[in-house]
Amino acid sequence: MTRADLSAASKTRVPIPATRNLTGPMRIATFNIQNLRLRRCGGVGRLDGARDGDMPEDATPAAAALDPIDRRLTAEVLKLADADVVALQEVFDRQTLDHFHDRVLLPAGARPYPYRHCLPGNDGRGLDVAVMSRVEPRTVISHAAETPATLDLPPVRGCGLHDRVFRRDCLEVDLGGLVLFVCHFKAPYPDPVAAWPVRHLEARAVVRLIQRRFAEPAAGLWLVVGDLNEPAHEAPRLGRAVQPLLLGDFGLDLTRRLPPGERWTFHLPHTGIYSKPDAIIASPALAARFPEAVPQVIRAGLDREAERYSGPRLAAVGEHRPHASDHAALAIDLPGL
Repeated sequence: MTRADLSAASKTRVPIPATRNLTGPMRIATFNIQNLRLRRCGGVGRLDGARDGDMPEDATPAAAALDPIDRRLTAEVLKLADADVVALQEVFDRQTLDHFHDRVLLPAGARPYPYRHCLPGNDGRGLDVAVMSRVEPRTVISHAAETPATLDLPPVRGCGLHDRVFRRDCLEVDLGGLVLFVCHFKAPYPDPVAAWPVRHLEARAVVRLIQRRFAEPAAGLWLVVGDLNEPAHEAPRLGRAVQPLLLGDFGLDLTRRLPPGERWTFHLPHTGIYSKPDAIIASPALAARFPEAVPQVIRAGLDREAERYSGPRLAAVGEHRPHASDHAALAIDLPGL
């Protein structure tokens, strides 16, 4: 297959100028790789597979036996994406990331990522956001310790004035002209009504971080990438938690350049629900600079239960598992950076 087949609290800083001179093309990807955790037994490392354990078929010895195949498929999707910079969600820690890179990704034939970062976040299970890059970042900053008080935002139900805003983190990655904000917002399950104000606050917090970073956010060169967990349908009385804040005049979700039926990145088994929790949101200046840049949705590692996808799959993909993740990867080319 080819491409076509397919942590400390942030310090208050003086906003940087909106534009810089950039050189060379860059390919950016984002991928929720579903519960990547390294466990050691008798000195031997073993990666958890792409399973949550919340479905009966994913919590059996037979399911555990598929874990190594899942992770080879995860690596094959990343090899297909072949991005210069990859934002990842649901990585346990840096040791897990390094083990996956050295023991699974490189043997799969992917080109190496010498710069890898996974800083401690706020997820109770230890699943954090991470970045792998072939471009040396100028800085990588965790915002896991931010609170409504530090961001000058009001508290909400589920997050008090001095509670941490981000359920995981917002990782700020300065690539020397292009700045990424890597996110994984609160999931709407099991209680979408309780989750809504927290996810809404996370979106407001990202807007505030961008406003702090750039003197003119609309003219800056930035991307918000990751799993924003916006469900397919919010409760009508609630409306959308993320869309009114990060989109519209503030930013543009580049996946909207795809036909509506081709935007989905996630399939919830046994429900028939397809949704697009994953996003690549660009500043107005970045979107205008690359009007022809259209994201690629890489679904080759999705299980065969996601019947809406009829394209080629990786050979080892099964009906429910093995699979690379319950999410598709998103990638976009930015020529002439």
